[in-house]
Amino acid sequence: MTDALKRLSEEGVAIWLDDLSRKRITSGNLAELIDESHVVGVTTNPSIFQKAISGGEGYEQQLTDLAARKVTVDEAIRMITTADVRDAADILRPVFDRTDGQDGRVSIEVDPRLAHDTVATVAEAKQLAWLVDRPNTLIKIPATKAGLPAIAEVIGKGISVNVTLIFSLERYRAVMDAYVTGLEKAKAAGLDLSLIHSVASFFVSRVDTEIDKRLDALGTDEAKALRGKAALANARLAYQAYEEVFSSDRWLALEKLGANKQRPLWASTGVKDPAYKDTLYVDDLVAPNTVNTMPEATLEATADHGRITGDTVRGTYEQAKAELDAVAKLGISYDEVVQLLEDEGVDKFEQSWNDLLKSTEAELKRLAPEA
Repeated sequence: MTDALKRLSEEGVAIWLDDLSRKRITSGNLAELIDESHVVGVTTNPSIFQKAISGGEGYEQQLTDLAARKVTVDEAIRMITTADVRDAADILRPVFDRTDGQDGRVSIEVDPRLAHDTVATVAEAKQLAWLVDRPNTLIKIPATKAGLPAIAEVIGKGISVNVTLIFSLERYRAVMDAYVTGLEKAKAAGLDLSLIHSVASFFVSRVDTEIDKRLDALGTDEAKALRGKAALANARLAYQAYEEVFSSDRWLALEKLGANKQRPLWASTGVKDPAYKDTLYVDDLVAPNTVNTMPEATLEATADHGRITGDTVRGTYEQAKAELDAVAKLGISYDEVVQLLEDEGVDKFEQSWNDLLKSTEAELKRLAPEA
């Protein structure tokens, strides 16, 4: 074991685990990862919960009780998922206290079926914050066009937010704008800005998956040379945008009142292509005041053989822009790719949620007391 995770933390990268299950909570595994692997946060999404509840241990008793109460399947899922998030938040509470609320966070996502409904997303975010009832929760809201005003509204109510499914630089700038607008609303409402936190989940590996597929279809030497370059270039230019926005006069006025910067969070950091090193999206995205949320396999790979060599983001912007320009010159449309990835991301989470609804409904029927 190297001390790569410790070095990563020392470089200003908060290590969060992109997974949660009741077994992970009750077995002591989550506490162990916090103590031994420098994990300081947890992210969840509909796919993670679908996997945990459908195949996991530890849910039988709660499902039996919910079946006896004849609750709806939607209510059952919310009771189960918020219970897991609440328990994980309690385990992470010492980290939250130690870092003045920056880390020790657990994220839970609004119903993905509401991704294109602003009003319903705001209502759901408020409900989730109330249900979990822990100060170290982040409510996840997708960065769809309908999600942007919802983010501003929810932040304006003093609820901390993890903005998810960000793929494009243009949308990322809109997300940062929504956060700052939300803080201005919170200020107008007389809220304490220092208590509001946010991260912006910028997705990484899926960009390479889609662009590499298009490069492979071209098949030229020029195209092959660009494989595995687009995702890092995109993320690095996102960090450049972050530096610009959070040094602006508009931002500095809020910072004087105690506002916290919205940290970039590198999401989808598990490497999909076996031709690439399995720590690619960790080693090459090291920058201060960022979060990297990793599936457990990536966390273990980084601990074992990650190469943390200091900041690998700042100073790369010119090269990153040149790489994205080179991809565009080959006729691959950046705008088309990022829109496709956003659409697929929303669809995937909605499908996982629907699968979870079906499997939970089946369990409730199986466990229902006989009339």
